[in-house]
Formats: sequence, structure tokens, C-alpha cells
Amino acid sequence: MASFRQLLDRHAPLLVLDACSAKIQVGWLAHVGKMQWATSTEESGIGLFTCLAALAVNPTDARGFIFCDGPGSILGIRTSAMTLRAWRVLNPQPVFGYHSLELVAHFLGDPKLSVIADARRDAWHCASLDTPLRRVQTADLPGNLATPTGFRNWTPLPPHVIEVPYSIEEMLPQLMDKDLLRDAAEPDAFLHEEPRYVTWTPAIHRAP
Repeated sequence: MASFRQLLDRHAPLLVLDACSAKIQVGWLAHVGKMQWATSTEESGIGLFTCLAALAVNPTDARGFIFCDGPGSILGIRTSAMTLRAWRVLNPQPVFGYHSLELVAHFLGDPKLSVIADARRDAWHCASLDTPLRRVQTADLPGNLATPTGFRNWTPLPPHVIEVPYSIEEMLPQLMDKDLLRDAAEPDAFLHEEPRYVTWTPAIHRAP
């Protein structure tokens, strides 16, 4: 685990990609006092490059990459991961990932508040200040809840949940020294557990 400050000391400039919400966010972090940000509401495959163009930066100049690996939009997260894999062919620099809900939980700083996002099938991704990211059924959710704006939900939000902004640019100054970043040598979307596949055995159809 590492903090943003530690990575800036070791790998600046850093390129940050966050496509987990309806607002694509891209940052170019030269040092603690110089961070540039661009946002887009376009589809992730377009919005990421719109932001890069607005920042006028070249990914091959980065000495490290940071991206949000989830929870959030699987399409946006996997688009970011695929983009990083392609860039690393030309610029093989280290990649680090963070969880969106953990950033929000540490930014809000309330140990009694849990931050949630839809995990489908009547379940929620859930993180709090003192508890790492986990999946929780609706009936087992704790009492005080928040959800970031711009995160889609298929299951109706629980009653009394509050919406909080999801802006990396605004959160980052308070999160510089939090150990929230993990090595992501093979960038991909976060999964609570690896998928299990059932082997299909072919058989000749026979009449009953």
C-alpha cells in the first residue's frame, strides 16, 4: 500500500484515470503543488481522450499511472484498464489502483458512515473508514449510508442514504497521506472474488 504523496515522490509526473462514475476524471500530477484536472461526461472510450486533449499531456511522459479499479461503471473501469495496458507497451511504467468508495470514506472521515454503490442482485459494495471494501446484502446494510453522485444503481437506494460529491480533484488534498493505493501490475476491474466457471460436457441429444 502507498499514499499519493509517496507515489509523487517516487514517480512524478503521474497520470490519473477515473472512469467509474458518469463523470470521467483525468489528472496530471507533476508534484504536490501542481495538479491539473480535466473532466468529461462523454462515454469513457471518448471521454478519457477528451480529457487528455484538454490537459495537453502525453501518456508516454508519465512515470507512473494511477486508476480507479472500482466499484463503479464496469465499462468505464475496464476501458481505463485496457487503455493503461496499451500505453504500457510504449511506456512500461508502474500502475497503481484505488477503490472509489474507500477514497470517499476517508475523505468524509466519519467512522459511523458507510459508503455504498450498487453491486446488483440486491447487494451493495460497501466501505467505511475502519472497514475495507466488502459486499453486503440490502438487509444487512448498516444504518448511516452515503453514496457518491454519478454512480448508477439498479436496486432502489436504501432510505435515508445521502448523496455526496465524487470529485478526485477536491478529495485528493485531504487524502495525500492515506495508504489507499495498491500495485496493479495487470490493470483490471476489482472483483470481490475470482469468477468460477462450470465446464460444459458435450453430449448427443437423445429423444426422451
